[in-house]
Amino acid sequence: MTVIGKDTRISGNLQGDEDLTVLGRVEGSVELSKTLTIEPGGVVVAEVKVRELVLSGVMVGNVTALDCVHITDSGKMVGDIAAPRVIIVDGAMFRGQVDMGDLEAQRPTGAIPARRSTAPAAKPAAAPARPGTQRVTVKAPPPPAASRAPAPEASKPAARTPAPAPAPAGPSGKKPEDLRRPAAPPPVMPTRKDKVVVKKKK
Repeated sequence: MTVIGKDTRISGNLQGDEDLTVLGRVEGSVELSKTLTIEPGGVVVAEVKVRELVLSGVMVGNVTALDCVHITDSGKMVGDIAAPRVIIVDGAMFRGQVDMGDLEAQRPTGAIPARRSTAPAAKPAAAPARPGTQRVTVKAPPPPAASRAPAPEASKPAARTPAPAPAPAGPSGKKPEDLRRPAAPPPVMPTRKDKVVVKKKK
């Protein structure tokens, strides 16, 4: 394993067949057949092609990995990632695009399973009554008389008084009521009083 110290700065192209750990700063391009590890405080500004990348520092550039790219909670990266597996831990900072391969090649070729229905199961039908039995329906008792609201007086129909029957007429065509009443006295004519003047003889 090769280690680049925190006080070391490298500019150019790096190639190798062993693991590389960066504590300092690397600028240019990095191509490894093993794992590249960037520790906290390490900075890599380059185009990287590796088998696996573990980022805990700062990475600026595009990464192509054959196996996996793992960004820890202290890692910061700006660039695009092309890898079959990408792990970004909560707290990491990443800005770019991720390409995890062709999705068509990973699609299953078998029949699509039927979707399960989420509708509630239907209630079973009531069993038919056995012969010789009778179904009884129990009704709730009516509320007590005290709880019933009295009917308004306006809603009660007014009682009708029967009309008096007409009295039968007497033999003279008068009603019995007229026969029982006394006859009215004849009207009294006012009498005229003449004034008589008597003269005394002289």
